[in-house]
Amino acid sequence: MTAYTFTLPDIGEGIAEAEIVAWHAAVGDSLEEDAPLIDMMTDKATIEITAPVAGRLTGVAGAVGDMIAIGAMLAVFEVEGEGHLAPAPPAAAKAAPPPAPAASPTPPLPPLAPVMGAASIAPPPPSPVPPSRPAPDAPRITASPAVRARAQDLGIDLADVACADAGGAERRVRHADLDAFLTYNRQSGYQPASATRPDEVIRVIGLRRRIAENMAASKRHIPHFGYVEEIDVTALEALRHDLNATRGERPKLTMLPLLITAICKTIPAFPMINARYDDEANVVTRHGAVHLGVAAQTDAGLMVPVIRHAETMNIWQLASEITRLAHAARDGKARADELSGSTLTITSLGPLGGIATMPVINRPEVAIIGPNKVVERPVVKDGQIAIAKCMNLSIACDHRVVDGYDAARYVQAVKRLIETPALLFAP
Repeated sequence: MTAYTFTLPDIGEGIAEAEIVAWHAAVGDSLEEDAPLIDMMTDKATIEITAPVAGRLTGVAGAVGDMIAIGAMLAVFEVEGEGHLAPAPPAAAKAAPPPAPAASPTPPLPPLAPVMGAASIAPPPPSPVPPSRPAPDAPRITASPAVRARAQDLGIDLADVACADAGGAERRVRHADLDAFLTYNRQSGYQPASATRPDEVIRVIGLRRRIAENMAASKRHIPHFGYVEEIDVTALEALRHDLNATRGERPKLTMLPLLITAICKTIPAFPMINARYDDEANVVTRHGAVHLGVAAQTDAGLMVPVIRHAETMNIWQLASEITRLAHAARDGKARADELSGSTLTITSLGPLGGIATMPVINRPEVAIIGPNKVVERPVVKDGQIAIAKCMNLSIACDHRVVDGYDAARYVQAVKRLIETPALLFAP
């Protein structure tokens, strides 16, 4: 048996290091070749790396959250035959298996508080019917779902509750038994365990750390300013309803493809909005193509898949691409090139959109657009009060690149297209 040292391979152009976000094996495990070994996160994507050989894992480079340089030792395997040319690290340097997340510290409990799982705590003084944990051959404890839910909310183990119905093959705990338990113990200073939730200590790693770093850098380097305008979307919503009613096999339209069409058609007159600023070289690149980032919430955190050449797509193509990218991001299957290279970003909270948002710019872009939810409001039209469907549209811009006047003019141009939706389809 020999040692095979596996180094972190080159996993992307320009990538110097990657972060460990998950181990799929622990030291001592035997793996087949190509079995899942580890997930590594770069600045662009999370990549699963498989075992390069069949063998027993004898050493790993670090734990979740550690950064590993390209070419550095990642894992050591015990294999049959000849090992890797690189020597295995000495035994003292071999890392232990990735530690399990540290358990949250449990707050101290009063000595008379018999709570679930606290078998080592001294039991309370005898009550009218002394509570005690049943022996293995004791009657089975039963209770209604409501009683069990109430006990769980109070942090009470039903095994510690004395009950009047204690004969036969089962002990049935009722609400009256819980009341008696609480009455007796509160006289001794008992407070329900659910009164205070324990603290949670969560290590910021992986995508959440990338988001934190990117947002901090954006706010640190970019002087943001915001502008919000109210837009009447009554006509646009009517058009969307009609288009969906006759769509046939085409995808169902949300408001987003129509908004993106308005954004893209307006960009040529306002090229400073669709730009990226290299603040180290002091160079602003105004892009001809609109590579639109669409912020999407996933279980892992916020991700921004990119619609390439959004300006060339019709509303149906945009709807299909939005759906495809959103599913890929939420399923963790988005490619690195689908999560980078945006020139402008749109972020929407959908029905949770609120009155107005002021999003953080996706650096090195210079603007981000945030549509808010559509609500019915009373408006004045031709001197008469009417009910209209309205939406606030927010934009945040980099004041080093975009002047407030230009941002306001851009939003007004978008508003004109949205409020007169026939213009969306004009050449």
